Amino acid sequence: MEKTQWYLIETEDEYEKALSRYDEVKHSAKGSEEHKEKMLLVHLISEYEKSFRIDVQVDPVEVIKIRMEDFGYKPADLAQVYGDKGTVSKVLNYKQALSLSMIRKFSQLLRIPAELLIPEYSLKGVRQR
Repeated sequence: MEKTQWYLIETEDEYEKALSRYDEVKHSAKGSEEHKEKMLLVHLISEYEKSFRIDVQVDPVEVIKIRMEDFGYKPADLAQVYGDKGTVSKVLNYKQALSLSMIRKFSQLLRIPAELLIPEYSLKGVRQR
């Protein structure tokens, strides 16, 4: 297999290829060539994702809904990852806050930086202190 030469990621296609390759080498042994490639890919992917970070404070639930639409996901898809359809429904309808576990799982599934899911937001029918 021919070894890919990696450069700065500048397009969505390059980003997808880097993510795909990362999935192939993510469990490589420390010190191996694949491990070195994995570390480079982590850096390149992270730098590319930084270029899309938004400084505007966006409601975490809206971020989730936007990414669900981007990927064509339904609430049931999130429930498969999280394990509880009722809780996912409550979160998407602003009746329950995101838990740390949900933030971690949804961040990975929807490729959303966790820091976009952490900010507090208002819930329906719940008084803020």
